[in-house]
Amino acid sequence: MTSPQTATSTFKQAQLGTQVLLGWSGDRPDGNGGTAFLLTYSLGDGQDGPEAGEQAMRVALERSGLTVGGETLDAAEMPNLPVKLLVQAGQAVLTLPHFKAQYTVPREWLDVARAEGTVHGMFATRPWPAATPGQPVDEELLRSFVCDPEVVGTSAHCLLPVRSLG
Repeated sequence: MTSPQTATSTFKQAQLGTQVLLGWSGDRPDGNGGTAFLLTYSLGDGQDGPEAGEQAMRVALERSGLTVGGETLDAAEMPNLPVKLLVQAGQAVLTLPHFKAQYTVPREWLDVARAEGTVHGMFATRPWPAATPGQPVDEELLRSFVCDPEVVGTSAHCLLPVRSLG
């Protein structure tokens, strides 16, 4: 699920490896609505190994205007941020300068995303080889990754406005 891009002096696209997009939704703890999430991560299978891939992902995210390990950005307040989410016909299309992926979203995810108008994007620098494309990811496995303090602290987080073509 990678897209070609010119190599730079700091990282090569091939170092990022297979990049994956995964979505889920849940209720807010206060009971007022829900949150739709999109997680972007690498399998760690890139050229030069998982450590080089982690560093390459960090550089790619920072060049995209995202802050790794910092506060959650709000893309609605940053119109020039080159991170975009299009939701159309049951699909979520996430575009960054180094990555473009289309994901068929579950109906409940779509309902929450449309009702709230935003999606919480989590862009992991840490590889996650346990969650391979085409294989189901159970809730416990997902929670163990996205709630791991080291994963959270080395990820970029961004609220993405839900956009559509219509």
